[in-house]
Amino acid sequence: MEQSTDESPARPRSPIVNVLVRVFVDDLDAALPLYESLAGTEAERFTFRGVQLARVGPFLLLAGDTAAYRDRSATIEVRDLDEVLRALAEAGGEVVEGPTPGPKGARLIARHPDGAVFEYIEIA
Repeated sequence: MEQSTDESPARPRSPIVNVLVRVFVDDLDAALPLYESLAGTEAERFTFRGVQLARVGPFLLLAGDTAAYRDRSATIEVRDLDEVLRALAEAGGEVVEGPTPGPKGARLIARHPDGAVFEYIEIA
């Protein structure tokens, strides 16, 4: 019986640490109990550019004037924005905004070649 040997090059370690689902809500206080129950954790609340946000496990809730943020599919936490920038450049993606400082770390908004828009945040 012949053994198969996989000599393909090893994939580099992914810079992605976590993906947060964006949830747009009218009333953050009213929405939080359900998401805290589902995630089994308390919300971490903060404000950015006048928008009220709450991170609850894998959810990122946004309330207030969120019109400028509705084009983003998700928030992606990464180890290193430079790795994201390299991957975007190689794939033909586009940086829409940033990198700029944010409340949780350096951030950028990128449009992938397929048109999807994501926020990337570098975490320590």
